[in-house]
Amino acid sequence: MDPEVPVLSIIDLGIVRDVKINNDQLEVIITPTYTGCPAMDMIRTNIDAVLAQHGISDFHITVALSPAWTTDWMSEHGKEKLKAFGIAPPMPKQLVCNAALFHEEDAIQCPLCQSYNTKMISRFGSTACKALYQCNDCHEPFDYFKCH
Repeated sequence: MDPEVPVLSIIDLGIVRDVKINNDQLEVIITPTYTGCPAMDMIRTNIDAVLAQHGISDFHITVALSPAWTTDWMSEHGKEKLKAFGIAPPMPKQLVCNAALFHEEDAIQCPLCQSYNTKMISRFGSTACKALYQCNDCHEPFDYFKCH
């Protein structure tokens, strides 16, 4: 599970890029959501523990920085889990990129009351990959998982 969002698996988040077997050694390839993400050490430790629990001792974890992680790699199921947990999931990239006058911070849906009447409080929320918003209708603050 992701240590910062415990309802999401690292597979739902898109951090696990590939799993390979090379000469009887398992290789797990992961990509951080942000370069320097502080959760990566914990994610590696958790992968080590899960593989050991399943009797796998010959493995290697590779961190791949290219291509850079994108919210497009998140599963739809993962985005639903984010919303149910109270974090607004990222907007589809094509929506953000195709609207000439669209500003991402202008159309973030509150995961609590579903209102689009929200405002950005800070470009950075509880972690670097999130922004802090507040709903103008229910007045609750919430994190938005930034599109990138």
